[in-house]
Amino acid sequence: MSTPVNASGAASANASMATSGTASANASKGASRAVSEAASKNAEALRALHLDRAAGDPLVLPGPWDAASARTFEAAGFPALATPSAAVAASLGHEDGATPADEMFAAVARVVRAVSVPVTADLEGGYGLSPAELVERVRETGAVGVNLEDSDATNGLKDPEAHAEWLAEVRAAAGPGLFLNARVDAYLREGVADPAGEALVRARLYAAAGADCVYPIKAPPADLPGLRAALGDLPVNALALPDGPSFAELGRLGATRVTFGPGLLFRSLRGLADLAAEVRAQAQ
Repeated sequence: MSTPVNASGAASANASMATSGTASANASKGASRAVSEAASKNAEALRALHLDRAAGDPLVLPGPWDAASARTFEAAGFPALATPSAAVAASLGHEDGATPADEMFAAVARVVRAVSVPVTADLEGGYGLSPAELVERVRETGAVGVNLEDSDATNGLKDPEAHAEWLAEVRAAAGPGLFLNARVDAYLREGVADPAGEALVRARLYAAAGADCVYPIKAPPADLPGLRAALGDLPVNALALPDGPSFAELGRLGATRVTFGPGLLFRSLRGLADLAAEVRAQAQ
């Protein structure tokens, strides 16, 4: 024999469930809004670090490859960090450019969780993701900046207009809550007749698309003043090399920001190799 249903009780239960569901949804929206606001604040903090810098005083961003190195750089007093894809790849056992997207995003997330300063992530060419998907994956890591290059899968250069359109879509998807560093590979690829001219054309297109900073990687120091003059107030990223100019000199030449690629990892590995040899010698 079936038990009679208490209509009043059922209605009360349904109302309670609806209220609980609404409260849960509102809490989720509130948490999402709080995360978005925090990301926007950190992105603005990162953007502000690039502005109004005196000549000879570029923003120096070391490149952590894991949580431990990130904490080391933060403890040294750096106000922000920039993960280099090649260094992350090496730390994960991959060749440069061969890191699966999921592994790269996971590595970036570990770096972000380990520190309190803003983190910008080198995400190579975007891993074939749509602009909306890319922005969503970046937000999930907690990073507030990205470095995106204009080389294609064959190590040639992408069409500059098409790449600028893609960057504009990334900017539209992200809004102001993401610092966009557009890497220009004109100096990096063979067969470019006029790297300086090509770099300038691309930099202007990417700036118009919404890039906050351009990165003519491996631009000769002698070309930096011309690029700086032609690009006006747009921040310019320069690569620090072991035998290259000092940070201050790069700043005087026109660099707003200085990064290292995988250089700091390789330097640390040389120190580790010396330590390994010392330990091995004692063990024999």
